[in-house]
Amino acid sequence: MKLAKLCTATMLVTLITSASAQAGMIFGSAETFAVLGGSTVTNTGSTVVTGNLGVWPGSALTGFPPGIVNGQIHLNDAVAQQAMSDANTAYNGLASRAPTQDLTGTDLGGLTLTPGVYFFSSSAFLTSTLTLDAQGDPNAEFVFQMGSTLITASNSSIITINGVNNCNIYWQVGSSATLGTNTAFIGSIVAQTSITLNTDASITDGRAFALNGAVTMDSNMIDLGPCVPSPGAAALFLSACFASGFTRRRLA
Repeated sequence: MKLAKLCTATMLVTLITSASAQAGMIFGSAETFAVLGGSTVTNTGSTVVTGNLGVWPGSALTGFPPGIVNGQIHLNDAVAQQAMSDANTAYNGLASRAPTQDLTGTDLGGLTLTPGVYFFSSSAFLTSTLTLDAQGDPNAEFVFQMGSTLITASNSSIITINGVNNCNIYWQVGSSATLGTNTAFIGSIVAQTSITLNTDASITDGRAFALNGAVTMDSNMIDLGPCVPSPGAAALFLSACFASGFTRRRLA
C-alpha cells in the first residue's frame, strides 16, 4: 500500500514538473543545454555546469576539468550544430517581440518589474537587486531586449516573487554580456557575441548562449534547474513501480 501511494505521488509530481518546465520552451533542441559557445568555451577554477555544454562552429573547450559538466559535452558535432541553430532562432524570436516598456538609460537595480517585454536601445546595467513580480501568474514571461551589452555590477542579484516561473525569464543581448563578481543571476542569456562570468557569478534556472563568440567562466555555477524535465530519477523509480506489479493492479 505504501509503495502504491508513493508511485501515484511520484507520477503526479513528474507530470506536473514536466508540464511546468516545458510551458515556456522556446529553444528547441537547445533546451537541454546550459552553455553554448560559437567559438570556444573556457573556464578557470571550480565551475559547475548543470546541463549540456556545446561549441559550434568552433571546437575548443578548456578548463574542464577542473570544471565539471553534469550533462553531455558536444564539440563541433551535429548535436551542437542543431542546438546553435535553434538558439539563433530563439534569439531572433525574442528580438522580434514588441516592447511593452522602453527602459533605455534606466538602471535595473532597485526596480520591481511585472511581466512584459523591456527594451534597451543600447546597454542595460544591473547595479543592485532587480525584483521580478509575476503577480500570481505562473505563465508570466519577462523578456529583456538589449541593443548592445548587458553588464552587472559585483554582488548584484535578481529575485523573483509571487509565482514567477524562472524558466520564463529571457535576456536577448545585441552584443556581449558580462556578469560581475558574485552576481546572482536568473534566466537565460542569449548574446549575439560573447558572455563572460567573473569570479563566483552564477546563473540559476537559465543558460549562457554566446552565438558567435566565447563563453568565459571563472569558478561559476550555471544550472538549468527545472527548465528542462529531468525524467532520469523518476523513470528509475517508476520502473520499480512497474516491476512491483503496481501499474498492472491499478489498470486491472
